[in-house]
Amino acid sequence: MAEPVQTPAAFPRRIFSGIQPSGGITLGNYLGALKRFVEKQNEGIETIYCMVDMHAITVWQDPAKLRHATREGAAAFIAAGIDPARSILFNQSQVSAHAELGWIFNCVARLGWMNRMTQFKDKAGKNAEAASLGLYAYPALMAADIMAYHATHVPVGEDQKQHLELTRDIAMKFNHDYGVEFFPIVEPVIEGAATRVMSLRDGTKKMSKSDPSDQSRINLTDDADTIAAKIRKAKTDADPLPDSLDGLRDRPEARNLVNIYAALAGLTPSQVVAENAGALFGSFKPKLADLAVAHLSPITTEMTRLMQDPAEIDRILGVGADRADAIARPILDRVYDITGMIRSRR
Repeated sequence: MAEPVQTPAAFPRRIFSGIQPSGGITLGNYLGALKRFVEKQNEGIETIYCMVDMHAITVWQDPAKLRHATREGAAAFIAAGIDPARSILFNQSQVSAHAELGWIFNCVARLGWMNRMTQFKDKAGKNAEAASLGLYAYPALMAADIMAYHATHVPVGEDQKQHLELTRDIAMKFNHDYGVEFFPIVEPVIEGAATRVMSLRDGTKKMSKSDPSDQSRINLTDDADTIAAKIRKAKTDADPLPDSLDGLRDRPEARNLVNIYAALAGLTPSQVVAENAGALFGSFKPKLADLAVAHLSPITTEMTRLMQDPAEIDRILGVGADRADAIARPILDRVYDITGMIRSRR
């Protein structure tokens, strides 16, 4: 049993979240994550944001492309409004506490818990035996990403709720097994009209940077003409927009475009359908295209400017990593004390 640990009166509110740099940043990443990250930064809560490059290598990554994607992701964070002076912005591999705590959590998590993770089944596909051990075990690393900072809140999409539940299970089991109240029980933050943006080609599937069709997504690196063309070609149906959301229940593509419009315009989906009731998509799509271009073009322009100076992006990530390590290292050191590890190096 570990030495007694003083129970904090309350954990300070702290947000952690990250994006995997395994391809381009899409409109789905922006509406489901980056836009909300900026909003949280402006709420006076400590915010820590990370490019989770160690998660990216659970499947093969070309090293040069991974470096580029990591820098591009960081540029997207900054261009979207994340201020590296107000939030901590870094890449995961520069803070070793993630990997170290990830191993501890590998030993806390149960095999049955991992077997229930649906995303492994989705990503590994039919040939699960050929998948990497990292792909199977990465939910424990994701829990470590969060708990290394005693984060109390995590903005997540609906598809990540299961992983956050695992994080809660790991924290509770660690606290119970060692007789401590050391890790907070993190709360998900799920809000907004487009927390799960769907493909422009199939409204039943999430917009993904791994989809073979570039027409299925809007990339933050797309220029104005490309954005407008993709929206014009987005799959819809021949029916007009209804006057209430109930009329979109069995129309996934229509509902997706309404949700995107609502998120970009700062409206609710109900307001969007009320304002556009009876409109055909021939008139609604151009409005959505104009809105998307007006909202995204400044971000694309700033990303392009930032990517012209990769050394500056690396500097920002390094400073962020130093700040992140200053929080995570004392927490990890205490975990080693709690679990009985001798630490006598000086």
